[in-house]
Amino acid sequence: MTKIRFLHIADLHLDSPFKGISAIPQNRWKDIRESTFQAFTNVIDYAIESKPDFILIVGDIYDGENRSLRAQHLFQKGMEALQTEGISVFISYGNHDHLSGNWVRFQLPNNVQVFQEEVETKRLTVKGNTVHITGFSYKERHVREAMHSFYPVANGQDIHIGMLHGSVEGNDEHSVYAPFRKSDLIDKGYDYWALGHIHKRQILHDEPPIIYPGNTQSRHRNESGLKGFYEVSLTKGHVDLQFIPSSAFIYDKIEVSCEGIIHANELITRIEESLKMYSESNGNAIIELTLTNIENDAEELLQASTKEEWLSIIQESLSAENHFAIVQQLKFDLPKETIKEAEMIMQMIEEWSTSNWKHALKELYQHPKGSRYLDPIEKEFIKETIQEVDQLLTKVVTQRRE
Repeated sequence: MTKIRFLHIADLHLDSPFKGISAIPQNRWKDIRESTFQAFTNVIDYAIESKPDFILIVGDIYDGENRSLRAQHLFQKGMEALQTEGISVFISYGNHDHLSGNWVRFQLPNNVQVFQEEVETKRLTVKGNTVHITGFSYKERHVREAMHSFYPVANGQDIHIGMLHGSVEGNDEHSVYAPFRKSDLIDKGYDYWALGHIHKRQILHDEPPIIYPGNTQSRHRNESGLKGFYEVSLTKGHVDLQFIPSSAFIYDKIEVSCEGIIHANELITRIEESLKMYSESNGNAIIELTLTNIENDAEELLQASTKEEWLSIIQESLSAENHFAIVQQLKFDLPKETIKEAEMIMQMIEEWSTSNWKHALKELYQHPKGSRYLDPIEKEFIKETIQEVDQLLTKVVTQRRE
């Protein structure tokens, strides 16, 4: 049997609003807001270059049910470019871009086949293979029904592919729509399950392959790492998967050591060099930067200015160097001694007697006007004060670490 080759794509979320970009320099906002469009362009460019037999797009092409005119126009142009190359595309709409939305209608070119709200199977012949592709589009945003139950069981020697925008039953990491169990999909006898909805790349099962490609572009720091899609080479009983990155940029975490740092310019140069090396290996990125190995000199240096000032000067420095490595968040991994100081304070006051408390608060309680508003120094007062000191020290240490 001749091998077929296709692209498995999901969750483009074109025109998605981005979260948490207020801490990013304004001159970078446009690049970030355009990133879902750039990721889609990267997908189309790869398809034109690699010429797969067909493409599957498994839901949430658009981020909202009221699809923007610009997003639809871009998608239309992409489909027309694929039609010029003779590449067929199969689309199912998901919970974000369901069929009940209100939008300006575009007529997609003839190479595109769209699944409707009822489960249906589309057939095509590829290199002598009969391929059955089964799927559906969301009629409305909330599809709670186990839609896999309507998918037909595979028959014989043909290749069967299921497109399903949904989530594993009981998954508490994401809204559960069109729920399924792995055993439900395995029992259908399909050769490949092309999933969508979960934005994390996952291989739920090997034989048959049950695959989430993840989304094509990160939209906030909880969607870290490379994003993209799968190129799938499939024969009856065998599959080869190749992950293809498509991100315009990625979210990631980086640590930079402050060992030996005394002066501010040394620290800024070290950060620039570290992020330059990262960008050369990984491309454009939005970074959560943690400074580690903070010795006494470096700790004094960092505490001489606010964290906001440090973040601002690092961002300006990177921008001047034309890096698309943006530091969105800055954290300080302070030495254990800082935490030990807080622990020592707590241990000391917990061992104080009532007379120690009275001596420590003597001036406050002798104030001619304020003292009458204070509670007497008794067991309950001491207990509540210790709790407040503990909360305050925890807050201070946490802020300094972050």
